[in-house]
Amino acid sequence: MAPQIPDKQWAQVIEKTGGPIDYKQIPVPKPGPDQVLVNIKYSGVCHTDLHALNGDWPLDVKLPLVGGHEGAGIVVARGELVKDIEIGDHAGVKVHPVHTSDVDRVINPVQQWLNSSCLACDFCMQMDEPLCPKATLSGYTVDGTFQQYCVANAAHVARIPKDVPLDAIAPVLCAGITVYKGLKESGARPGQTVAIVGAGGGLGSLACQYAKAMGLSIIAIDAGEDKKKMCEELGATAFVDFATSTNVVKDVQSKTEDGFGPHAVILVAVSEKPFQQASEYVRPRGTVVAIGLPAGAFLKAPVFETVIRCVTIKGSYVGNRKDTAEAIEFFRRGVIKAPFKVIGMSELQKVYDMMHEGTILGRYVVDTSK
Repeated sequence: MAPQIPDKQWAQVIEKTGGPIDYKQIPVPKPGPDQVLVNIKYSGVCHTDLHALNGDWPLDVKLPLVGGHEGAGIVVARGELVKDIEIGDHAGVKVHPVHTSDVDRVINPVQQWLNSSCLACDFCMQMDEPLCPKATLSGYTVDGTFQQYCVANAAHVARIPKDVPLDAIAPVLCAGITVYKGLKESGARPGQTVAIVGAGGGLGSLACQYAKAMGLSIIAIDAGEDKKKMCEELGATAFVDFATSTNVVKDVQSKTEDGFGPHAVILVAVSEKPFQQASEYVRPRGTVVAIGLPAGAFLKAPVFETVIRCVTIKGSYVGNRKDTAEAIEFFRRGVIKAPFKVIGMSELQKVYDMMHEGTILGRYVVDTSK
């Protein structure tokens, strides 16, 4: 029997930049020929969602906008061209990349779902779909997952095994995939050391989990006893409290056996200063990977030391479809146990308030039925 799909649904809607968000009923969208309609059960809350609300980035935001890009749910309808996903399958509506030069996607957001990535350009052919010039961003330039029913391009939804809890997998669909990709980009090998900056936050808590699963030794960098305790429970072998440290560079280097510093640094912080410090404490021939996107921030490193120490500084964007499948498989096998709390979708503003205050441990997930 086909699922009963209502005409109306509850959603959190941004009417104007800066908010407030409005919890109200809106129409249930209909899937296009190559799309699926997913009954979203849970959606993770990411700092990107707060950036979308505040208009922090130099990107045009669709308004009105339904935010969210970590949605996990059940496929309830599909377009006539979709053959490889069945009604009743579990699926994730994850982050879709955006390319800022494609003005048409901003003024014609309907087409953005239909062209999540072209799958034919040079980047897509190399499995670099995030760099596709026709790629789009869920919950930023198209409506996202803070709603009970969401459409998504069938080629880009994450396939979720039915034995995986939908609330627990939701944060993996952006945060998990993103940090897993960053760790791969760092080139760090099993037995080597990685410093994770912002380790006590949503991305950082998952980065600790994936780093441990990949056989890496972890130096967690964050502030406060609560975050130290959580990071150690997640597998960190050392913790540096940047709020109390008088010399972060020396303290991080001292946590490595030879004192030369970590082989890689994963930056998931939400402020600019850590991005300026990382190149100073990474070891020679080490790699600094920028993932976090603090509003208006710049990367800066001394040229002389960067050259003579052969330091690599690079950015890492969201993962591709292969990265997604690998990240979910780590979770399915039980080696990722990221901390999260569930709250009703109607209380989303409370999560944003805690983000502003910096008091969140791990990740928050909204239940769309509440």
